[in-house]
Amino acid sequence: MSGKNFVRGVVVETVFLDRDGVINRKLAEGEYVSSWERFELLPGVVEAVARLNGAGLRVVVVTNQRGVALGRYRAADVEEIHARFQALLAERGARVDAFYYCPHDRRQCGCRKPLTGMFEQARAEFAAIAAETSVMVGDSLSDIEFGRAAGMRTIFVSGDAAHRKPGWERGAELADAVTDDLPAAVALILD
Repeated sequence: MSGKNFVRGVVVETVFLDRDGVINRKLAEGEYVSSWERFELLPGVVEAVARLNGAGLRVVVVTNQRGVALGRYRAADVEEIHARFQALLAERGARVDAFYYCPHDRRQCGCRKPLTGMFEQARAEFAAIAAETSVMVGDSLSDIEFGRAAGMRTIFVSGDAAHRKPGWERGAELADAVTDDLPAAVALILD
């Protein structure tokens, strides 16, 4: 696996991606991507994932899905969205190696970002995953705190200003780097 690290010249082997706001358009605060019909892929995402695949990097999606706990949609709906996204990627020669999501409400578990449970789930499934060779790409403070707590380098995606979560400024400050979108983050990791 290869991919020059954008911070210290270390090899990157795994890229963790947040979903809403990085892969697909984030809806207004309090609204949820509850079905495939509400999942609007952001420009350049398929090509960015394909670039990571082509470089031999592992791609892992980690996403908080509190709407399940709130009864806005079901775990099966999240899994259908991920399956359909994976099928769309496959049609274009790309793939995500694993999807992990937290269906819980705040303070109900150890997997809701910024806690590191989803990182630990990924390490349990892929023994080769190590924090020092991983990067977290996200668009919220909790994404960046998750990456830092797990020991990864982090990239903050500034994305659509109208849909940024509260605390995003702190996330951008804490991150190792800031980019406009996923394609720019992938370029930073690989170039």
